[in-house]
Amino acid sequence: MLSTTRLFPLALMLSLALLTLWLDHAVRTEGGEHPSYRRHDPDYLVMNFTTTTYSQDGHAETTLSAAELQHYPDDDSTELTSPRVVQAKPEQPRFTVRADRGKISREGDEIFLYDNVVLVREADGVRPEARMTTSFLHILRDLSLARTDREVRFEEPGRWLTGRGMEYLNATRELFLHNDVHGNFEPQKK
Repeated sequence: MLSTTRLFPLALMLSLALLTLWLDHAVRTEGGEHPSYRRHDPDYLVMNFTTTTYSQDGHAETTLSAAELQHYPDDDSTELTSPRVVQAKPEQPRFTVRADRGKISREGDEIFLYDNVVLVREADGVRPEARMTTSFLHILRDLSLARTDREVRFEEPGRWLTGRGMEYLNATRELFLHNDVHGNFEPQKK
C-alpha cells in the first residue's frame, strides 16, 4: 500500500504537469502568434531618416525624410513624425510637402500626410510658385498624384482657390476641386 509520504510528491508532480498543459493550451488559443503581434508596439524606430527613390536612369525622383519613423509588426504599418516629401521628376515641376505626421503604405508607393499639410510647387517657366494647404493629403508617388477629401486652399500670386476634395496631377499641372469651390483671380496687369 502507498503511504501519504509517497502519494504527496506524485500528486504534486501530476498537478504541475496538468497546470503546464493548461497554460500551454491557454496561450496557444488566445492568438496563436507571438505576443508582440497582438499589441500595437513598434518593433523598430529610426531617427532623422531619409530615403530616396530613383528612376531607371539613376535620377533621384522622390525623397522622403522624417524626424522619426516607427514600424509596427502587428499590421505592418509605418508611421512618420514631421515628414517631408520632395518629388522632382523630369519634365515636371518640383514639389515639396510637409506635415506634422504621416504613414507609408506597405509597398511604400503611397504616403498619407496628416495635420498642417503644406505643398509647395516650385516656379517653372510657365507658372509661378504655388502653395496648397490642407489637413490631409494622399500622395501616389508613381502617378505624381496628390489628393484629399478635406478642405483645401490653393494659392498663386494674384489668385486663390478653396474647396473640399481635390486632385492635383503634377505631370500635367491639373488641379481638380470637387465641392464648395470658391476663388479670387485678380486681373493681370498689362
